[in-house]
Amino acid sequence: MAKKSFIIRGTLILTMTGFLSRFMGFFYRIFMSHSFGEEGVGLYQLIFPVYALCYSLTTAGIETAISRTVACKVSLGKEQEAHHVLYTGLLLSFFLSCISTIFLQDHAAYIANQLLGDARCQQLLVILSYTMPFSAVHSCICGYSFGKKQTKIPALSQLIEQTTRITSVFFFCFMIQKQGGTASIAVAVGGLVLGEMVSALYTLHTFFRPFSRPPQNRTTCSRFSLSGLFSGLKELLPLSLPLTANRVLLNLLQSIEAISIPGKLRQYHLSTSEALSLYGVLNGMALPCILFPSAITNSVSVMLMPTIAEIQTSKTKKELSDLIKKVTAACFILGLSCCLFFLLTGSFIGMTLFNSRTAGKFIVTLAWMCPFLYTNSALLSVINGLGKTGSTFLINAAGLALRIGSVFYGIPRFGIRGYLWGLLLSQFTVTLFAVFVISTSVSHCKTSGNI
Repeated sequence: MAKKSFIIRGTLILTMTGFLSRFMGFFYRIFMSHSFGEEGVGLYQLIFPVYALCYSLTTAGIETAISRTVACKVSLGKEQEAHHVLYTGLLLSFFLSCISTIFLQDHAAYIANQLLGDARCQQLLVILSYTMPFSAVHSCICGYSFGKKQTKIPALSQLIEQTTRITSVFFFCFMIQKQGGTASIAVAVGGLVLGEMVSALYTLHTFFRPFSRPPQNRTTCSRFSLSGLFSGLKELLPLSLPLTANRVLLNLLQSIEAISIPGKLRQYHLSTSEALSLYGVLNGMALPCILFPSAITNSVSVMLMPTIAEIQTSKTKKELSDLIKKVTAACFILGLSCCLFFLLTGSFIGMTLFNSRTAGKFIVTLAWMCPFLYTNSALLSVINGLGKTGSTFLINAAGLALRIGSVFYGIPRFGIRGYLWGLLLSQFTVTLFAVFVISTSVSHCKTSGNI
């Protein structure tokens, strides 16, 4: 019951934080479009795949690995070892992020000109590179907090980052305009750096604050050692490497899709303008509507993984099976409800919000994806919680292969419908593979008597 209430409470906190953050971001995007123009916003969006790729390589997998490992250590009462895991993850992620920063600064010109196709991105990439070390600190401590079942630090750090970024950009734009100048999009990138820096300082302060209290009220802080470093690396690397590969693969796929879909639509005998318009309707209108409710299931997934790891460590097999069934059923029911809602209102949403019949048609088609899409985030989180991060990588790779296949083979033959069918088939395949891996793992646990 305690674990169930933790998941519910944590989900509510993260969901409310997520919705508030998205609400703030919505108005921030309106402000950016007025302040920097469509071209400036385009440049801002152009550099983000680079940021996402660097973040995936240096931090994302390590954060998830810290969360799971810390949850296992805490459940066994090994607080000292949990500290060592965090210290190791911080050092590793910070080291990799510094290398990433140096690499981006040294190769900014090449990336801007040859890969992004716009020399103006060079300055933006140099500024953006300074976010990496701060992101590493922020993410690792948040991963540690999730492992300890503490949602306050991650939730507040997200709001602090968003608030700092938005208010700083507002302030600098106001000051520049007051002096008769025109703010460039570099100001927005600088705001991103400042937001990550303040968020990192906040997480560091909240983590080390208990160690500054009087001895009678102080949480024991273990000293870091080389043996603790090697022990932490031995535990983190087998988990973080597949997770990192998975995130990198996802980001590469998004880049490939963004580049390839308009070109493949032209092979379907659409003009360049028609292809870009169709792709814009899909990614800028239809998919955001379909993905909006997933903020709830994403929050569930974040809270679910450390809980699964804790139950696995305590070897309470029935509790593990019951929790998986209940969470999966809840996510599937949410997906079915959203599916029905979008089927009935998709056309209305398309016309009312976007004044686009095409957007409405896409929403109705993609509605069938909701039960699988929302359930998959929970299923993959369960698999990560069980420590089978390699299986997560293989499952996502299978789904991604289908999506890429639909781009290169489906679109030239069937148009955008070929890609939509590929998305549906991809999510259904991921669900089948994930259910198979989980059922096999749980069945093995029951047979062997071990988790």
